[in-house]
Amino acid sequence: MVRAMASADGDLIKLHTAAVALARSMRGEPDARRFVEELSPHIREMIPHDRLLLVPAGGRPVASVPDMERADLASCLTLPLEGVDRVIGTLAIAAIAPDVYTEAHLAAGRWIADVLGPVVENILVRQKERARLRRMTVLPEVSRVLAASLDVGNIFEQLGAVVQRVLDFDFMIVRPVGASGTLLPSTLLVGDAPPELQSECTLDDYSFGVRLVAQEIVRLGDARSELDPSFPGDREVLERDVRSLIVAPLVFGATIGGVLAFVKHQPDWFDEGDAEVGAGIAAQMVVALQHQRLAEEQQRLAAAEQHSRWLERRVERLRGALAEHYGFDSIVGRSAAFREALDQAALVAGQETTVLLTGESGTGKELVARAIHYASRRTDGPFVAVNCAALPETLAESELFGHERGAFTGADRLKRGRFELAAGGTLFLDEIGDLTPAVQAKLLRVLQERQYERVGGTTSLRADVRLITATNRDLEHRVETGTFRADLYYRLAVFGIHLPALREREGDVLVLADYFLRTLGERMGRRQSRLSDQARQFLLAHAWPGNIRELQNAIERALIAADGRTISPTHLGIGGHGSVAAGVPSSPPIAAGSVSTTQPLVEVEKQAVVDALRRAKGNKARAAAALGLSRGAFYRRLQRFGLVA
Repeated sequence: MVRAMASADGDLIKLHTAAVALARSMRGEPDARRFVEELSPHIREMIPHDRLLLVPAGGRPVASVPDMERADLASCLTLPLEGVDRVIGTLAIAAIAPDVYTEAHLAAGRWIADVLGPVVENILVRQKERARLRRMTVLPEVSRVLAASLDVGNIFEQLGAVVQRVLDFDFMIVRPVGASGTLLPSTLLVGDAPPELQSECTLDDYSFGVRLVAQEIVRLGDARSELDPSFPGDREVLERDVRSLIVAPLVFGATIGGVLAFVKHQPDWFDEGDAEVGAGIAAQMVVALQHQRLAEEQQRLAAAEQHSRWLERRVERLRGALAEHYGFDSIVGRSAAFREALDQAALVAGQETTVLLTGESGTGKELVARAIHYASRRTDGPFVAVNCAALPETLAESELFGHERGAFTGADRLKRGRFELAAGGTLFLDEIGDLTPAVQAKLLRVLQERQYERVGGTTSLRADVRLITATNRDLEHRVETGTFRADLYYRLAVFGIHLPALREREGDVLVLADYFLRTLGERMGRRQSRLSDQARQFLLAHAWPGNIRELQNAIERALIAADGRTISPTHLGIGGHGSVAAGVPSSPPIAAGSVSTTQPLVEVEKQAVVDALRRAKGNKARAAAALGLSRGAFYRRLQRFGLVA
């Protein structure tokens, strides 16, 4: 017995000496597999075996005979290996034959495990650290790859090839987290991943989701034993035969913006070192994605700025076109009285002064008001025109100042008034003399305090408008009769401009007639129409009670009635006013079937259509061409006049 114990002690000493020497020989390159293979003969002197198996805690098994399956082994001793202060793994001594091992072998195995524990721990620690350092060398290469492009999608395949050299996986995937917390289907994928794995879900759908939210990295050795099928995300992972898994959260500031996952279909594939590498790659991925987002935002800002510059150029062109169209230079008229009125308007345009335009109806008061606006410092703002005579008495205040929802019956929504719509620009109030006393009072308060409230509201709004008013009435007389407030009148008439009637503008009738003939003729396709000498004399002889508006209507009527021919006095439709001057021949009788020029314009137009159809013998295409109209426009007139069969 004593000799047996002495022999066992001697074998243990030899084993320990051999283990230490072997460990020292691997100082430069620790290798647990080589250690097990070369130590196996020494252990066989004490315990017979066909295979020696070292299973590190949380690591992959290391066997002395790698190609021998466990199924071939009938006898086995399983011995815990203890390091300095913890169990570091298991040593398995196995044989093919059954019933090989006795209690003595078990006792010897325990002695062997006690002897080898510290040595194995040293080898495993050094091997693990060396492997960690080797794997971490991939991070500079990862950084270089990610820095090669601001679009991570372009280099993700290349990134996967670099990572796979140190961290083997079946597929690597990045899944962003959407605004609603949903993991979005990913376009960043390397390897063969089943499409179903990219279905939408949230972090809460995984049993380990709470760890990701806490910004922890998750490593699963065997998903089958570690996941919970009651979680839909876990269930999907198990259904796709995922066994080993590393999931690293992509943390943007304090927010989880996505996850980076490495997947393997074999169990116990990834160790702590792999998880550390995964965390390092995730950190660099966050930086790359942030750079990509910044680049995309810069591109969006550049595109928006380019579009903004384009819009500014377009606005400038449109503003120039409007200023040209509505400017003082575009207003037709040569008479001294009219040019004096325009000079006064141009003089006051650059100021914020309230302007009152007076004159008969149809003398161009709104046109002059627009010219003042586009020549003012408020040209960038809106020009809002209101015909006060057309405002219903009960709704005038609401139209001008707006109303709150529920302010009165039918006020089912908030309405912004004309003062609010004209903010920053010009408000033109035509026919100002027709405002009711109540609205006059409120308008006076606005002019005095530059503030107002919507009907039914309590919040004061700033009246940031330049006010131009117009009237064809004698406001001074209305002030004397008490129908118009004197204080309001003096507020409005700070700078008064009187526009002369057309009959007072010597020489302007024919100038305006030629202007309307040209512009309306182009619009109506009647460029060839011309005024006869008789028609020109007729225009000069007329008193023009309707002023410029009447002249424009007369030319438009004549273009329709003349049907492309020379315009005669009968086409103008103004002979019934009895204002023909002496010496101007009266109009010849109107032949049957011709257009009656004393009829309303709509009747003249209808008769012109009927005549064109008659001359074209019912051919609508030829009739439309004769009138200078498109077929669509001609058919609309047929429908309007009830001439469609």
